Amino acid sequence: MAKDFARMEDSNPSANPTIHEVSDPKRRMLVQGGLAAAIAGLFGPLAGCATTGSSGNVSGLGRAIGFKSVPMAAVDTVVVPEGYSTQVLYRWGDPTGIAGAMPAFKTDGSNTAEEQALQAGMHHDGMAFFPIEGSNRGLLVLNHEYVDDGLLHADGMKTWTPEKVRKSMNAHGVSVIELQRDGAGKWTQLAPSRFARRVTALTPMTLTGPAAGHAMLRTAADPSGTQVLGTFNNCANGHTPWGTYLTCEENFADYFEGTDTPDAHQKRWGIKKGNGAKYRWHEHEARFDVSKHPNESNRYGWVVEIDPQDPTSTPRKRTALGRAAHEGAATALTNDGRAVIYMGEDSRFEYIYKFVSRDAVKPGGAAANRDLLDHGTLYVARFDVDGTGEWLPLVQGKGGLVADKGFVTQGDVLIKARQASDLLGATKMDRPEWTTVDPLTKEVYCTLTNNSNRGGAGQPFMDAANPRSNNTMGQIIRWKETGDLDATKFAWNHLVLAGDPKQTRYEAQGNIKGDTFGSPDGLMVDARGVLWIETDVSTSTLGKGEYANMPNNQMLACDPTKGEIRRFLLGPAGCEITGLTATPDLRTLFINIQHPGEPANERSDPDRPLAVSKWPDGAGRPRSATIAITKNDGGVIGT
Repeated sequence: MAKDFARMEDSNPSANPTIHEVSDPKRRMLVQGGLAAAIAGLFGPLAGCATTGSSGNVSGLGRAIGFKSVPMAAVDTVVVPEGYSTQVLYRWGDPTGIAGAMPAFKTDGSNTAEEQALQAGMHHDGMAFFPIEGSNRGLLVLNHEYVDDGLLHADGMKTWTPEKVRKSMNAHGVSVIELQRDGAGKWTQLAPSRFARRVTALTPMTLTGPAAGHAMLRTAADPSGTQVLGTFNNCANGHTPWGTYLTCEENFADYFEGTDTPDAHQKRWGIKKGNGAKYRWHEHEARFDVSKHPNESNRYGWVVEIDPQDPTSTPRKRTALGRAAHEGAATALTNDGRAVIYMGEDSRFEYIYKFVSRDAVKPGGAAANRDLLDHGTLYVARFDVDGTGEWLPLVQGKGGLVADKGFVTQGDVLIKARQASDLLGATKMDRPEWTTVDPLTKEVYCTLTNNSNRGGAGQPFMDAANPRSNNTMGQIIRWKETGDLDATKFAWNHLVLAGDPKQTRYEAQGNIKGDTFGSPDGLMVDARGVLWIETDVSTSTLGKGEYANMPNNQMLACDPTKGEIRRFLLGPAGCEITGLTATPDLRTLFINIQHPGEPANERSDPDRPLAVSKWPDGAGRPRSATIAITKNDGGVIGT
């Protein structure tokens, strides 16, 4: 989600070291000598991706990038390389395909709350493709992160009613749609579909795992502390080997109106007076008023598991994975079949987490693994100056996580995962966002999108080893476990530091040559081993200052073995590029165009909805949408 640098949440007051305080210039792009040489042997080539103009190896093609780079330009369309085509599939307001209930989108924003519950939500984000018939038919499951009320309602927020709050709630959450590809490579949404489903901010859900039933999760409406209404601010995602979808609740604090005197727990989670002003749900839904319902906010910030094959199933908030401003949940397997989930927390100076399940994945799909994510160990990362790191267990009774520190039970540790990570001395990061695991090498990548507060008043400064205060451009970090994926030690380095070499402070670093980018966000290593990178430069920043040469957000492809990045796609005006998944044969890549037409203040004027963009319809209102990208010759994407 695009966010103005000046108002990003920053609620970590701990004195823990930051990623920049342990970053060594000799190891930024190239590890050298002694221990560093041993670390280097764990990776592919450590030179940063120079940005120039087994089973995962699809058809034996390898990682080679074979398209001509798209030049940067200010456009209001989707631009892809020569020889590729795009198709708009599922726009905000399109019917989801629920039988007997497929209301059409009204271009003036006058759809009702009830109709919105049956249509695509707003601001598409993370997603995953679940095959039904190989690569030609499957379910696409996608997040709807947040809303722009200036577009959602006919008159925006000029009046504010319970109906508008319900419509906003129904424009959040998750969609499940069914798609089919024909012989010509074109995709069709199958509607009606028995799989079609909308999960919203009003959908009943169950809290499971060690924190379920905890006193901090109980409310007057739910004295059991196990039954929650809805999910919202669903940013990135994950998908499991047993066929379920993981959706992640990110900036939940923005929906709760805090008090003038927040307690220490509320402060640590950014719950404060004035938070509710953006969405105004608390004005008609009392549970979003912390003064009336102090525990309600604790019931959000979780990873939610959804079974897309069963539209009657109840989504489950998996508390064993910890509470955070979750960005994503990249899943892989240990050699003995246990699940490992890597998660970032997209807030300034917050942390990177890993969960390792206690049990191995069983045959039999979702039903056989119903409780798998309720048992296991959650860790938080510490990155050390010598290029190694350690996963610190977030386990009650270990490392000082004891009763007199406020951690009486494992539920306390999970609900207060930030405070527990503070105590353990985890490394404060520059907004860790998406994570992804290379299926060929098992290297793990994470985007650190930016942190303009670095070096600000009262904030950690850069040391001479890594002079990136006011980090507006971000970077991509990678690590490799020292052993299997459940290891507690790892080696790390930066894959690339983003930036424009035409700006003096980036030119001095000399690691950017050719296609440039900033604010990396979405991330996926495909089955060939190609790393796809999506950017989320704030609309208040696009085309200005250090981003003067980047008027639009983009997607790029990286071959980590050759240190090569090429620009593959440009998005329309005012949008973010996000969501990233592919068919198993890699002949279709699905991405999301989020908030096209967003103004610099991130709020659209309902009287001038087309002021910034007319994408994708050319009339009415700009609409977030899922697009399919195919190669005209039917080949593998990126070759």
